[in-house]
Amino acid sequence: DYKWMGFGDKETHPKYQGEVENGVPNGLGFLIFPDGNKYVGEHKDGKWNGQGTFTSPDGQKYVGGWKNGKISGQGTTTFPDGRKYVGEWKDGKKWNMTGYDKNGNITKKYVNGVKQK
Repeated sequence: DYKWMGFGDKETHPKYQGEVENGVPNGLGFLIFPDGNKYVGEHKDGKWNGQGTFTSPDGQKYVGGWKNGKISGQGTTTFPDGRKYVGEWKDGKKWNMTGYDKNGNITKKYVNGVKQK
């Protein structure tokens, strides 16, 4: 958890721009972390909630649902090498999801949170 303040050091603190209510992110906004990670999307009570996009500096990207700051709901994760995960996450875990290689071949499958063979 972060304490949201109107000051800080951009080298060590995340930078938020967007809607604020009661001193915390609430509504649409974007957050840039010192390590280069970025989140653009909806917030509720200071946590990522609703639809949003998380991008890491290495090019990994998740687009989809969030709940209480964790990946939750329908979404897609893409990797720089062309792999991707498509489906449903629950509380940050792969739930009903299919993994594909760069050629579109299925490589992984999760059903109700259990990895299938």
